[in-house]
Amino acid sequence: MMVTIKQVSELAGVSSATVSRVINNTDTVKQKTRELVLNAMTELGYRHNTIAASLASNKTNTVGLVVPELHGSFFGSMMSGAEQVLRKANKHMFVVAGHSDDTMERNEIDALLSRRCDALILHVEAVSDEYLITLAKQNIPLVVVSRFIDAIGDKCISLDNHVGGYLATRHLLDLGHRSIACITGALFKADGVNRLAGHKSALQEAGLRPDERIIEEGNFQADSGERCMEAILAQQVPFSAVVCGNDEMATGAINVLRSHGLRVPEDISVVGYDNIDYASYLTPKLTTIDYPIKDIGQMAARWIVNQAYGDGTQSLTPVLTPKLIERGTTRSI
Repeated sequence: MMVTIKQVSELAGVSSATVSRVINNTDTVKQKTRELVLNAMTELGYRHNTIAASLASNKTNTVGLVVPELHGSFFGSMMSGAEQVLRKANKHMFVVAGHSDDTMERNEIDALLSRRCDALILHVEAVSDEYLITLAKQNIPLVVVSRFIDAIGDKCISLDNHVGGYLATRHLLDLGHRSIACITGALFKADGVNRLAGHKSALQEAGLRPDERIIEEGNFQADSGERCMEAILAQQVPFSAVVCGNDEMATGAINVLRSHGLRVPEDISVVGYDNIDYASYLTPKLTTIDYPIKDIGQMAARWIVNQAYGDGTQSLTPVLTPKLIERGTTRSI
């Protein structure tokens, strides 16, 4: 037989309204009263019927999050930031991975919507702008992370990766480097394309022509940083520095440089991108471009809470400006 809120309230000696406030985790219930209710719920075996509650309120108090992958510090930081905000707002988070594949991303978004998520946070890389524009017209709050689409710019939070790529190379140029290798991220992704474009812009501004022989495409994974650095060294083109599309590839590149007897930064300066947690624990510490992905996750979640459960008046800062974090893997020549 299903236990009711009324039975819990009678055992705990409080009102049904107080039991509801405990279930919804509001801050207005004294801790002693909360413990009485929780003990009564445990003793009676009460389980809150979320399906019935969602039918009554037309809200499930769940937010769907789509990310490209579930592993790695970068996406972990984003998920952590979003979860902190949603948990504080007493909302639940469903996380799925789209694996940068158009069909998988669409399927996962459909799965979240079929589970009646109240809102979506989307870090998607393969679905088209047109698909997201159409999705945004439906009656569900959504925010697109790490991607800017002009038609729905008020629902986007991204980093200016062109500026980030520029800053990384500009830093090396300011240190006197003129032959600069580049390990890009995957070039079917906007992040990879824009960071490479920024790199080339900085070179051209300095009157230098990008040398395609020492530009290699990776996939944002550490092992691709190793593979790309081996390929660059095999060209036997002199270079004094390398910019990498992210910190993971920079780590792989540094391993290969050291295996060839080259010192960082004495022989080769290295710049990463993202400023993930372990970048400051490497030896030497990694010079990198800060990508405040945890902050972006928090910003996205706060906006979603306001749009889906609040008054809908909060606005987003659609494009953030990156900054250089100078540490020990770069030096002047």
